[in-house]
Amino acid sequence: MAPTLHLVRHAQAVHNLTRANHSMLDPPLTPLGEQQCRDLCTKFPYHSSIKLVITSPLRRTIQTSLLAFEPGISRGIECIAFPEVQETSDLPCDTGSNLSVIKEDFKAKPVNFTLVPDDWDSKQGKWAANTNAIEARCREARKWLKERDEEAIVVVTHGGLLHYLTGDWSGAGKFQGKGKEPLLCRIKKKLFPFAYGTRYIGTGWENVEFRSYRFVDGDDENASMKETQQSRQRRGNKDKPLTKEEKVQLRETAAKTWEEQGYEKFSKV
Repeated sequence: MAPTLHLVRHAQAVHNLTRANHSMLDPPLTPLGEQQCRDLCTKFPYHSSIKLVITSPLRRTIQTSLLAFEPGISRGIECIAFPEVQETSDLPCDTGSNLSVIKEDFKAKPVNFTLVPDDWDSKQGKWAANTNAIEARCREARKWLKERDEEAIVVVTHGGLLHYLTGDWSGAGKFQGKGKEPLLCRIKKKLFPFAYGTRYIGTGWENVEFRSYRFVDGDDENASMKETQQSRQRRGNKDKPLTKEEKVQLRETAAKTWEEQGYEKFSKV
């Protein structure tokens, strides 16, 4: 049976404080971010069932993994750095450190870097900041995760990547900064709140938010996943799940907006 995935966005990092910090390479967590991890550790209800922790190899996700899921890691659960779930853009803040640097920085920590190639931080080829490349590696990541034997897996990753990984684009511009009126995306005769304010951040996931997913039966080609009803209830989401067409159109709206903001290159499905 395919594992249940508990997907987690990293805690607050230095680049989340101001857009000026987007020029910082692979920024660490802030003190508030470290406290967010401790709070998540306290309230996360599934520590006893977790059999594996997967983390993006960026500094902020590794720190989040080690702090928030310390109970499992301390009892011997493996923490694997998995480059397929690195962030989507090629901004410095979303670009990882050289493999030798990040391994040295975490050499005293129980993180397995064997799946991280030397070019993982190149943002070229497989790792490029365009939608085709991002969707291809997210599909590869889902297939790899689906084949794992563990009953329950934590994946600590990034706000932008989580929309690609889950295929759920609702709220992709939720956390905006200033502004009150939403930008609406029209799909047929329905309007969907997409983004708020004047500065686009690009995710519907809060720092250290976690949601739980199961793989859809019979979809081996795409290894698509669906959020569990318990997870939707936990975060107060009472909306009817989007149709495939609605997901595709919200995805295009998000990706085009990210291209306008200089985060990635849009490719139409």
